[in-house]
Parts: sequence; structure tokens; C-alpha cells
Amino acid sequence: MPADNSHLIVDAARRRAASTRRRATSALRRMDATGTVITFEAVAREAGVSRSWLYNQPDLRAEIERLRARHRPVPAARPVPDRQRASEASLLRRLEATTERNRQLEAENRELRQALALALGERRTAEVCGTRATATSPAARAIGPC
Repeated sequence: MPADNSHLIVDAARRRAASTRRRATSALRRMDATGTVITFEAVAREAGVSRSWLYNQPDLRAEIERLRARHRPVPAARPVPDRQRASEASLLRRLEATTERNRQLEAENRELRQALALALGERRTAEVCGTRATATSPAARAIGPC
């Protein structure tokens, strides 16, 4: 009967797991210290482990998410200084001017629609009058005199 060497396999697996955890932790510390953008992909690549393994390690996952949130890039646009910001009165005047411009455009649109309707009606009348045979046909009487 062969000797039971399973304890050697279990010990090797424990050493491999501990080594993997050390590599991931070291990579995470190194990346944080150098200001490298921390993502699961970057940590996995740096440590030589799989992303799925990182996701399945609750403590490492929480640390990666914490560091990733802390190192979020700052927006490039700086806030506008108070002295350069528009005042409420200025914004109100701009809003009133825009509202007035909208009213003007709506009135212009109404006028253009009416002009278009008249032009289309005149064109239709000309087409009907130009194609009718006599002024006494039922179509001509319905439209009116040409």
C-alpha cells in the first residue's frame, strides 16, 4: 500500500496560496505608493494573478475598491472664481432675452407656416385650373373661378 502523501500536497497548496496573496498585497502596496492607477486588471497583471481570484478575495477586493475610489482622477476643469461667475441678475437677464427670442421665433414660424399654406393652396389652384377642360366642370366649380 502506498504511503499517504496528501499532507505534502496540502502544504504545497497552502504555500502557493500564501505566495499568491503576498504577491497581490505587495503589488497593491507598490502601485499605491507610486500613484499608479489601481484597477483589478492592473493589480492582476502586476501580481501575476487572475482578476477572478482578486474578485474572490473579499479583503483584497475591498482594498482595491477603496484605493481605486481614493485615486479617482480630479476633474481637469477648475471651478470658476467667484468674481468671474455670472450674477443672478445677469443670468435672469439672459433668461429673459432667450425667452423673448423664443417668442419671436415662434411668431416667425407661424407666419412662415401661413405663407407656406397660402403658396401651396395657390399652386394647387393653378394646377387644377390649368388641367381642367371647362370652367363648368364639377371640379372647377368646387374650387372656384380660376
